[in-house]
Amino acid sequence: MATSNVKEVLPPTLDSTSEPPAVFDGTTRLYLNYQCPVAQRAWITRNYKGLQDKIKLVPVDWANRPIWYKEKVCPENKQPCLEDDNKIIVDSIDMLKYIDAHFEGPALLPEEAAKREFAEELLAYANTFIDTAYASFKGDTAKQADAAFGYLESALEKFEGPFLLGQLISLVDIFYIPFVERVDVFLKEAFKYDITSGRPKVAAWLQELNKIDAYLDTKVDPDFLVPFYKKRYLGDK
Repeated sequence: MATSNVKEVLPPTLDSTSEPPAVFDGTTRLYLNYQCPVAQRAWITRNYKGLQDKIKLVPVDWANRPIWYKEKVCPENKQPCLEDDNKIIVDSIDMLKYIDAHFEGPALLPEEAAKREFAEELLAYANTFIDTAYASFKGDTAKQADAAFGYLESALEKFEGPFLLGQLISLVDIFYIPFVERVDVFLKEAFKYDITSGRPKVAAWLQELNKIDAYLDTKVDPDFLVPFYKKRYLGDK
């Protein structure tokens, strides 16, 4: 697995007072917000493929983003976005597949047709999974969480191995883990609900992912996440 013994020094976040980078100068850039789960997907992919020197991180303060971001970088005014080869990619699935296909490093989609077919099924279901999991914060917590993580447990039974497509981490694991990470932290803290209880496959999946530096280096700080989610979903001041 691609890894590094040296922890990357993350660049400072740019805000409305910051000057823009030299956009479309041949440098590949990943514009992101460090706390965003969608951005974390591309960040993990970059790290796992060992592209720290090939794809430059450009963190943006999304609450106080610079005007030049929309004017010079991303007309859709979305993040994350990938700048490469005089184009901008903003769709999350497209971005991960682009990084996997166009850059060196371990392949994140297997060759086997059955696994590729299941990968597409899981990617297509991801938004439903996320909506159901997050609904547990305000609805019937156990019912909604059981539905989401019961699905994940069943998906992990499809192939032999700790990951969703078998023995090796894939683009699909990367697509799901940022949201699972956040829901896991918040359900434990706010509702005393453990997503791994009675789900050995989910427990093993999380355990294996937490051995991978490419993922560990991107994890959100629970001290930021919990109060943010309590305010956003529970109305805490």
